[in-house]
Amino acid sequence: MKRTGLGLVLAMLLSSAAAQQVWKCEASGQVRFSDKPCPGSGQPVAERSLQPNVAEGLKPEVTRAAVAPPAVVAASAPAGPPGNVCPGDSEIRSMETRANSTTLGDRERQFLQDEVRRAWQCRKGQGRYTDADWAISRDAQARQTHIGDRDRRDARLRAEAMHSAADPDEGDRIARRRIAEDRLRQRQAERGGLNQQGLPQRQNPASTPTS
Repeated sequence: MKRTGLGLVLAMLLSSAAAQQVWKCEASGQVRFSDKPCPGSGQPVAERSLQPNVAEGLKPEVTRAAVAPPAVVAASAPAGPPGNVCPGDSEIRSMETRANSTTLGDRERQFLQDEVRRAWQCRKGQGRYTDADWAISRDAQARQTHIGDRDRRDARLRAEAMHSAADPDEGDRIARRRIAEDRLRQRQAERGGLNQQGLPQRQNPASTPTS
């Protein structure tokens, strides 16, 4: 009975020693440590003679974490910010064509040119847009050919409100331009140079006195 107990103790000690065995392997002039015998040349090293970081790196739980599948690592990483959605090359070319149309009024043409500029700003990483944002822009662009002045103006205001929310820098530009336009309208109104729509009066050539 004593011999049997002694045998079990010796077996446990041998098993523990084998589990702690570390091999120093040399290949192509490089030295690495492994918990398995080297395929070529190598020699066993006692764990207590290793640096703490080497011994720690050979633990099974550390090894499993190092070789974890990419999907597992990606799942544990925090999600990054959403991507910026912008018009593609073909859409921007189409926008540029419409913005240069001679059938548009000054305000409508300026708005379409601004939309082209905003699309390129988006492509350069400025602002944070979604598909729904550009749907508002496309609707506003299409309405610039409608007959009603109010319909065209309301569409522009909706698009500019969207750009102001998606891009603070563009929102600041829009606000400053509106202030400048309001001041210009006020000066022209004081001089009686505006029509009923708040636009500069265009003098009728037939009413111009001749000398």
